[in-house]
Amino acid sequence: MFNVGDIILAVAGRDSKRLLVVVGIIDENYVFIADGKSRKADFPKKKKIKHIELVKKAGDGFIESLNLKNGRFTNSVLRKIISEYMLVNANINKNQELK
Repeated sequence: MFNVGDIILAVAGRDSKRLLVVVGIIDENYVFIADGKSRKADFPKKKKIKHIELVKKAGDGFIESLNLKNGRFTNSVLRKIISEYMLVNANINKNQELK
């Protein structure tokens, strides 16, 4: 259901109502998530998938396009993924309000 690079919204726990990125898959019930700010890439949070919602699926070739260092996410890459998503959605929301 979830893939590495997907943007998710935490719906339960201390991280609720925050955007995070899936940085690892543990099994069918758990994923590792991080945002590069409060939840660093070196120490991602283990989260049950029933406590998160998919916001944006990572496209084909998305991970390869990031040029990850040693194949791992860095905090700056995570922050960039989330901020670019928020910027695009802010523009979409503004355009919808103007109509």
